[in-house]
Amino acid sequence: MRIALEMAQAAAEAGEAPIGAVIVDPATGEVVAKAGNAPIGLHDPTAHAEILALREAARLRGNYRLTGLTLVVTLEPCAMCAGAISHARIGRVVFGATDAKGGAVVSGARFFAQPTCHWRPEVTGGVLAEEGAALLRSFFRARRP
Repeated sequence: MRIALEMAQAAAEAGEAPIGAVIVDPATGEVVAKAGNAPIGLHDPTAHAEILALREAARLRGNYRLTGLTLVVTLEPCAMCAGAISHARIGRVVFGATDAKGGAVVSGARFFAQPTCHWRPEVTGGVLAEEGAALLRSFFRARRP
């Protein structure tokens, strides 16, 4: 999660919402991919940290299925990201802060609990949640006085 928080900070410094994601191979401890939010800079509404990390991990592994890998993200994934996580067959999702407004894992739609969800990763929430939430609060406070 510390690496994800570093990616979130880098995203904030680039003017993006401070959300960071890391994909780790728990068998080896290897960091496979990491990314920060970049929809503004990439002119791409799908360029959430999770999606960018999934794309890079799939490219490096030569396979869109990332079974057995762990995705660590500073904020509860949204519905779009949860769908991508399911399609990638990520084994475990670890997230920091919950997102009552846009989250779709333990909040809102609860994507992985839906009967139409074909792959359900193990989920752990609340890891260094306050640090991720503080980054978000600080970022948006400065932009929405």
